[in-house]
Amino acid sequence: SLLGAMRSADILPWDYDVDVGIFRDDIERCPWLVRARSQPVVDNDGFVWELASEGDFFRVQFSRVNHLHVDIFPFYIRNGTMTKDTWFPSHKQDREFPKHFLQPMASIEFVGREVPAPNNIRDFLELKFGKGVIENPQYPDPKRLKFSAGDNVIIQTRN
Repeated sequence: SLLGAMRSADILPWDYDVDVGIFRDDIERCPWLVRARSQPVVDNDGFVWELASEGDFFRVQFSRVNHLHVDIFPFYIRNGTMTKDTWFPSHKQDREFPKHFLQPMASIEFVGREVPAPNNIRDFLELKFGKGVIENPQYPDPKRLKFSAGDNVIIQTRN
């Protein structure tokens, strides 16, 4: 989601959710997350809060019918590194990072709001995705789809 915010202040065109990280200790500050530990709960606006079935993180869905969602990953510090309990080996960007990226926090515009972000966003994203990732958009599996940065269109290709 930070990559989309840096490129266009929006969700990446090929993405289907928003991923955010929080400090694990801050779970206690959100009653909905605390309640979602034991069972799914629907808040006053109809959002469904639950533990994700894929691991130790939370998912907030728009509704029980519309499964557009936000994944909330609880991070904690271990030996100066931010880590978490659930990893997705198929996502190369899903890896630990130095805690100095969060001290102090920065901010960035994302879908019309100013939101917290790691400091030195370019270095953070290049650590996660590789050099030039902001200027060189590429769909995660370029054999299946091609992303054209010039006109912001995803084009199906057949191989």
